[in-house]
Amino acid sequence: MTEALKEPQQDRSRATRQRLLEAAVESLAEVGYAGTTVSVVAARAGVSRGAAQHHFPTRADLFAAAVEYMTEVRLAEIRAQAAALPSGPGRTEAIVGMLADVYTGPLFRAALHLWVAASTEEALRKQIVRLESHVGRQAHRALLEVLEVSERTPGVRETVQGVLDMARGLGLADLLTDDSARRRGIVRQWSHILDQALPRSGAA
Repeated sequence: MTEALKEPQQDRSRATRQRLLEAAVESLAEVGYAGTTVSVVAARAGVSRGAAQHHFPTRADLFAAAVEYMTEVRLAEIRAQAAALPSGPGRTEAIVGMLADVYTGPLFRAALHLWVAASTEEALRKQIVRLESHVGRQAHRALLEVLEVSERTPGVRETVQGVLDMARGLGLADLLTDDSARRRGIVRQWSHILDQALPRSGAA
């Protein structure tokens, strides 16, 4: 087979894999782990079950790849939004609001369903623990950067980690009901706390 023929096939294969991963995340967020079978994901992606199994031979393979995909997307989302944040007064609140949006969005909802499933499935748990550890470190580093603070300053590491933990908590609170009205007040208060605790976090 010539290189000219191989490239379009590789492009189609990558596109199919991408559709399957996106469909897996969407299904997890909407119907949960139990309802997200390989057949369901294949139908959402518009491909045959056979094509899905060509990329992901087992359901575990599909979810492991979906976890990795979610990790990459969540990190890219944080970086992209951080680049557009305002400077000066209001920056800290924009940062905390951005995190709240990330952790109350469909990617976090999908991840949460996987966490619950992983609590009783050992193979999936290993994948989740490994990848969530990675994304946790990356998110922590990204937040340090956008807040313009250093972990070498006493208390900064714990304060920044507290913000990430708070954002996850907001994601849990939003799972069953729309928590946006209450969330706005919490984001504003946490922003004030950060401005006081972290002198370089955007205080005027």
